Amino acid sequence: MTPLLSRREMLRRCSSGFGYLALSSLLSSTGRGDLRAPAPHFKPRAKNVIFLYMSGGVSHIDSFDPKPLLAKYAGQPMPTKVERTQFNKNGTVFPSPFEFQRHGASGLEISSMFPQLAKSCADDLAVIRSMTSKVNEHAQGNYFFHTGFPTMGFPSAGAWINYGLGSENRDVPGFVVLQSGDATAPHGGVGLYGNGFLPAQHQASIITADAREPVPNLTPREADLGQRGRLDFIRAADADFATRAAHDPQIEAAVKNYETAYRMQSAVPELVGLAGESEATKKLYGLDDPHPQKAAYARQCLLARRLVERGVRFVELSCLTEKIGAGNAPNPWDQHGDLERGHRAMAHQVDQPIAALLTDLKQRGLLAETLVIWAGEFGRTPFSQGTNGRDHNPFGFSIWLAGGGVKAGSVYGATDDLGYHVADQAMSVYDLWATVLHLLGLDHTNLTYLSSGRNYRLTDVHGNVVRELIA
Repeated sequence: MTPLLSRREMLRRCSSGFGYLALSSLLSSTGRGDLRAPAPHFKPRAKNVIFLYMSGGVSHIDSFDPKPLLAKYAGQPMPTKVERTQFNKNGTVFPSPFEFQRHGASGLEISSMFPQLAKSCADDLAVIRSMTSKVNEHAQGNYFFHTGFPTMGFPSAGAWINYGLGSENRDVPGFVVLQSGDATAPHGGVGLYGNGFLPAQHQASIITADAREPVPNLTPREADLGQRGRLDFIRAADADFATRAAHDPQIEAAVKNYETAYRMQSAVPELVGLAGESEATKKLYGLDDPHPQKAAYARQCLLARRLVERGVRFVELSCLTEKIGAGNAPNPWDQHGDLERGHRAMAHQVDQPIAALLTDLKQRGLLAETLVIWAGEFGRTPFSQGTNGRDHNPFGFSIWLAGGGVKAGSVYGATDDLGYHVADQAMSVYDLWATVLHLLGLDHTNLTYLSSGRNYRLTDVHGNVVRELIA
């Protein structure tokens, strides 16, 4: 057992520590503080990720995967075998109530749900129509999509990327989740953004974009000099304890989190204040929109751009619940009934802000180095649940990527003629994250962390880089 320190010994060690802390602070401010900052395995195509998570399960056959054959069988029983669904209250074939058209020079087919995205961004998207999932329930689906495992306790993709590359900004965490309005974590809770067994500085920090205090308890309650002195004392004590504990990574992570929180006190208000943003830019995103959910999501999109400008590695956005016709707060895209009304409301919330985000990134030269991911945890069935909803479908659904080195204006994979199962080039969550890490300059098989005697990775023991998606 390590003997307790006397007061004199404690003061001696801490007084020495203050000198090292000052040196550390000077080195950090000149960009040389983190000599152990990780580096990519090879030259990256992208530096940052923006994850537009459509929690609840967007219907692919109503958004990015047109299936005209559904009209032929409308109102009839499915002509193929029906798998067990979440609620198993299956109806007849349900054609899309939305119209599909080709857009852009690429001729990419997008439904009338997303008019702004279709008009201005079709040629920027790489649509994947052959995504699959192993699970059919929201919480498990959300964990699986975020971590590669259907249960809690594993690091989120943002934590893995922050661990693999480090942060380019010492004042803001490298992994940020944005919320606004009534947005909340999807089913599964904040563990979806956790660090798992990785050091704690890699977990997400949640910033509420439109709150009076965007990060709880961030506003200092004392003069800066007193706070700095107290923080230096705590850090010195922790650093000494970490040395005696053989550099315990959790203690070191706690010290880093104290320091980041201190610097966030000035960085976050400047970030969310939108000072310097023109009225034209705010209007482009829809911050002035009378629809409150749309305006709130627009603020998240604008902040996402500001965060990647500041070198934040991974930014995830959160949808809000529409008051009419949409799913519950954790899963606002979850329409088991009245799908047309609910999906139309949700698409109205996100369409203009996302189109503005891609346009703004492109105009500023940031899209080439920022990988944007649009996805939910699964798709929806081509047959109805009840009369006008759709149940969960993990057997084939659509997501899209943009920027960051992907092949713009392209389509990868396909579902069958009814949009039920993947028919060509099936893609798993493991393949997706293997490809994302590759674009960031990381070999997914080499990005590992030893925990409980096993080297874990985001892609578990699976995954292949889908090179057809890379420009």
